[in-house]
Amino acid sequence: MPGFEVFGDEERKQVNDVLESGVLMRYGFDGMRNGHWKAKEFETAFAAKMGSKYCQLVSSGTSALTVALASAGVGAGDEVIMPTFTFVASFESIIALGAVPILVDIDDTLTLDPKSVEAAITSKTRCVMPVHMCGSMADLKALKGICDRHDLLLLEDACQALGGTYDGKPLGSYGDLGCFSFDYVKTITCGEGGGIITNSEKYSINADQYQDHGHDHFGNDRGAETHPTLGYNFRISELNAAVGIAQLGKLDDILAIQKRNYTIIRQALASVQGVTFRRVPEGGVENYSFLNFFLPSEELTQKAYKNLSETGVDACFYWYTNNWHYINGWEHLRNLNSLGSLPSEVKNQMQDLNAADFSKSDAWMRRTISSLIKIGWTEDDVKERAKKMVKILSEVTNN
Repeated sequence: MPGFEVFGDEERKQVNDVLESGVLMRYGFDGMRNGHWKAKEFETAFAAKMGSKYCQLVSSGTSALTVALASAGVGAGDEVIMPTFTFVASFESIIALGAVPILVDIDDTLTLDPKSVEAAITSKTRCVMPVHMCGSMADLKALKGICDRHDLLLLEDACQALGGTYDGKPLGSYGDLGCFSFDYVKTITCGEGGGIITNSEKYSINADQYQDHGHDHFGNDRGAETHPTLGYNFRISELNAAVGIAQLGKLDDILAIQKRNYTIIRQALASVQGVTFRRVPEGGVENYSFLNFFLPSEELTQKAYKNLSETGVDACFYWYTNNWHYINGWEHLRNLNSLGSLPSEVKNQMQDLNAADFSKSDAWMRRTISSLIKIGWTEDDVKERAKKMVKILSEVTNN
């Protein structure tokens, strides 16, 4: 991770197909395309790869979440349960629809704690959104059981976990809808882009219309299309989709390299007294894009993170103090700072996040360090990195 590390002739060829036709928009201009429909091609290939009937490409992972929620009818006042550890796009996509994000604790999977999810359900709850952070997954079996009992949507945010599986199914395909990001630092990249997968024809049609101003996409005359429903513009461009086609062809190789590099480092760190690892739910297989581990205390974790950074072991993250990925850094959400007036449903139903008790999440995040797994590393690079990490972590935990 990320896919830009393996850019090459394959991406150039796909992009040149688009540039030579001159049609950068995914719709219309049929006669000029020379048979190139890159978004359609990527959608078909990605759906097949993910074991799903339908795929809808959009402009980003954030828009994928927004369109997925909208396609399932989530709107003003509906509550969507999400974790305290995620990317800001999770609550942005919910609030954009006038729906209400309900934040709950994580557990040692670093994803939604099923007990906390069940405790947060109200009569207004419509959806549970597990976020498969840093390459691994939530306890999907438990969450699906909760959703089935309460007649709720299960929407998987698999933006950081493309290529992982659960019970033999690709992550994103286990729930009612699954969302992916193809931005510049994801496992495969379009530069900017996102995707939604589902087995529901209804959700697929709704997503297709919603991401393009409500167009029904019947016939081959865009000007004659009707608009069955309101929509917005979340379209992907042909250029972005072209890059995605080439990248998808490299996914298996990317995952294999990530697994090799991850395994070398994990086996080395397992020898360090006091280091333990994130729990992967039974039946789950990570995509190996991050190695996530715990130290015995917050003090030791912060010291280890500092020493790793200062000694040149790059691409390690201490999410507890990160402004993008944990509730502690989301002052704008906690205080509902907005350029305009927010929907009354959001203002009236939101938790008081400044007073909320997320101590269960804090207990895990304070002790978590994540190491990005790069695919550009040689095997010797990885072994040297593992050696440095073992030395630094051993010094910290033994003092």
